[in-house]
Amino acid sequence: MKHHILHGTGLAMRPALLAALIKRAPAHLQFLELSPLDWLGEGVRVGKDLQQLTRRYPSVCLSQNLSLGGPAALDKKVLRDLRGFIAEHDIQVFSEALAWSADDAPLFIHLPIPSTQAAVAWTVARIAQVQDALGMRIGIRNVAHCMKPVQVAMNEAQFITAVVRAAECSLHLDLDALANNAQRFRFDAHAFLQALPLDRVDYVRVGRQHPLLADALAHTPPCVPRCVDEIAQLHLEAVEC
Repeated sequence: MKHHILHGTGLAMRPALLAALIKRAPAHLQFLELSPLDWLGEGVRVGKDLQQLTRRYPSVCLSQNLSLGGPAALDKKVLRDLRGFIAEHDIQVFSEALAWSADDAPLFIHLPIPSTQAAVAWTVARIAQVQDALGMRIGIRNVAHCMKPVQVAMNEAQFITAVVRAAECSLHLDLDALANNAQRFRFDAHAFLQALPLDRVDYVRVGRQHPLLADALAHTPPCVPRCVDEIAQLHLEAVEC
């Protein structure tokens, strides 16, 4: 399974940015972050335009529609579409949301996985299926959610750690999601951060959340790549890297 290390600062790529970035990309841009939902089904012309950028920059695939912890079988068509997208744009790193979002039909929301040992084993097996289907090692990503799971044998940080260790995958750390959950559920975001397997973090999604960034970078491997949401942030993050 291929797995490449990214460096520097990347940008969450949106279709609205495509024409401007093709014409003139910021000097500090090192890689692109792509959400397949933004691009699949947009047509051949948009795909070819996007390739102009993905041939110049390493790219990350930020998936959120596999329902990794869900009860239903993984969607084989979605996996085929993702594999095709990865091949078309030479995706360097793949990230999937650590949540469930479908049963018999899509739920259009990220729901937390019950933090039990059985759920750890289930999720680890699902990660193995995804890695086999895509032909690459993946990262799992913490996500924002609106409710706490009913069944809890461990806290969320312990659950994430158990899954990462057992699956031998990487952790893609979303600081915005962490901060949003901390505010919603009233827990200490810095303590939660310290409880994660930070030695397995190989990607940090900054979004617009800066207060946790210094803490995250101080405890993760050197030069871990980070992704921002706005072009205006690129220069600041590049200088701080």
